[in-house]
Amino acid sequence: MKKVTHIVVGLFLLIGSTNVNAQAEMSQQDCTIEYNLFKGEIQGKNFDQAKQRLNNLMENCPELTVNIYKLGYKIVDDMIEKGQKEDGIRLMSKIVDQRLLYFPKGDGKVYSDFASFLAKNDVTQEQVYQILHKAYQADPTAMSAKNIYMYFDVVLERNKEIDVQKILDTYDDINDAQDKKAEKYQLRLSKLIAKEEAGATLSAKEAKSKRIAEATLKNIGIVKGGLDAKIEELLTCERLAPLYRRDFEANKDNAKWLKRAVSRMFRKECTDDHLYAELAHAYAVAEPSSNAYIFLSGILEDNGKTSEALEMRKKAIELEIDPIRKSKYLLTIAQDYNKKGHKSTARKYANDAIKNNPSNGAAYLLIASMYANSANTCGTDEFSKRMVYVAALNKAQRAVKVDPSIASRAKKYIKSYKANIPTKSMIFNEGVKEGDTFKVGCWIGETVKVRVR
Repeated sequence: MKKVTHIVVGLFLLIGSTNVNAQAEMSQQDCTIEYNLFKGEIQGKNFDQAKQRLNNLMENCPELTVNIYKLGYKIVDDMIEKGQKEDGIRLMSKIVDQRLLYFPKGDGKVYSDFASFLAKNDVTQEQVYQILHKAYQADPTAMSAKNIYMYFDVVLERNKEIDVQKILDTYDDINDAQDKKAEKYQLRLSKLIAKEEAGATLSAKEAKSKRIAEATLKNIGIVKGGLDAKIEELLTCERLAPLYRRDFEANKDNAKWLKRAVSRMFRKECTDDHLYAELAHAYAVAEPSSNAYIFLSGILEDNGKTSEALEMRKKAIELEIDPIRKSKYLLTIAQDYNKKGHKSTARKYANDAIKNNPSNGAAYLLIASMYANSANTCGTDEFSKRMVYVAALNKAQRAVKVDPSIASRAKKYIKSYKANIPTKSMIFNEGVKEGDTFKVGCWIGETVKVRVR
């Protein structure tokens, strides 16, 4: 009898369990049906009914699909158009909060888009800033250019008299994020350009990928150029040196702070200040790395220790295995040699940078500027001097082709070089024609085709 009882109880529990699972499955089915009806209401622009279904889905099926929330934005747009701005903003806030609770992927873009929505609908600057700050913390690369500028303007205005370091940190965070994003698209673009130049035809998908890469890199260049313009007055040796001197002791073991400080002083040519050497040495101790050794090698060079500097540079390059980062370090070496007037050596390192990253437009632009600056010494007459500008123009235009992120910076160089290449009357008098080859002299030693303006 006891055995029978156990069997009956077991069957009852099994049946109960089956009923619970069926109920759960039915609940899932109900959610799917409700979602499909919701989509239909949206497509039919029946937004009042769609709003009721949205509330039901958000309450009972919040994890079904992220599209619940994406479609919910259309309801909000309809409310705004009907003059229900306050209710629309409240609903949008609820949608965003719940979407990020259940679907946090892409939170930087979600916050950035939400900030754009709020700004468009006249909420206070502080409310917009708070959402932009969340976007910045989540993923600066996902913020639109307009939102980056809006956010940075507030940081700049609030801190320019009280906390310059806060401004510099924000600037560096955004630039580091943009550089990381650029690396991805530079790699993609260089592969596609190489395929084209090898004579292959890109597929429709590849052509689209190339356009996206070019547009993305161009936008990154615009963002970085815009931030540079906003912060230019703060980036002087007269302001940087006292700031870094003040904070050096507190940050002498902070590799991130040291890297940014020494990098900025190098870029702004503040290397004559003794603080630069202190920062570089501290950086190398805090984080022995290729990057740190590159800066130290420049200091050794300045102190007349040429062989030691060369060995340290070799060590730095050998340590780095990532081609994109190696390309950056090689360009830094090239820039250092150029500052010291060693143009031929600088070009060698710039070309090495290009070999590691064919989309390193800054390396091409460095070579272009060195060529242009040598026009008077590498030409023996007006025509040959102007042909030096042709060589410079070729490099500058190549820079933009492989790396659209430097387009805005390269534009002024290209305009200047074009204005200095030979005229039609000049090549006629020289007895040459457009397209003929010409060997540019001295350290450049490059053969180019005759071009005219």
